[in-house]
Amino acid sequence: MPQHYARIAFTDEVKETQQANGSRRAMQRFEEADFANDALGPAEEQFIAERDGFYLATASSSGWPYVQYRGGPPGFVHVIDETTLAWAELRGNRQYISHGNLTTDKRASVFLMDYARQQRLKIFGSIQLLDPDHHPELRVRTMPSTPRTQLQRLALLHVHAYDWNCPQHITPRYTAAELQETLLPVREELQRLRTENDRLRSELARRPTEAT
Repeated sequence: MPQHYARIAFTDEVKETQQANGSRRAMQRFEEADFANDALGPAEEQFIAERDGFYLATASSSGWPYVQYRGGPPGFVHVIDETTLAWAELRGNRQYISHGNLTTDKRASVFLMDYARQQRLKIFGSIQLLDPDHHPELRVRTMPSTPRTQLQRLALLHVHAYDWNCPQHITPRYTAAELQETLLPVREELQRLRTENDRLRSELARRPTEAT
């Protein structure tokens, strides 16, 4: 079965460019790989559940692309099933560019990043915006503690295809929580050394002073 991601991404123009740059043969093997990559598996579900943000790309009716960042607590993007993601659209700067773009073209691209581990999951899909009042169960599932006045829409992303990117050129970055976890062994070792230093100082203080 042809790869769904390659079928969407590898247009004739892209294939011509691959050919001109010597990568077409390798990309053709990727394109003909024996997995469809149109349904999320356990690895993708776990990766998505751990993210605290993603980049959302849409296109305007005039053809201009637009990228916006969506953020929230880890797990704010919910995996409803293997082909559906959901999250809450909160009130923002009231430009409504992404929302407006989606009224004429529901296709979107999502990038989910793990900078610390240099991992990137790319998803092609179509987005459906829902009225929270008409979908109370989904509203409770996505943002149970968010006041209704802050909630603009519920977004459903219907996954068409996904792909994992290589780590090349992903600059490692760390959140405050990730730094706390990374530095924990250093802090524990520092505390051990301080305790040992205090013990040695105490022993030294108890020794009789040598006559000069």
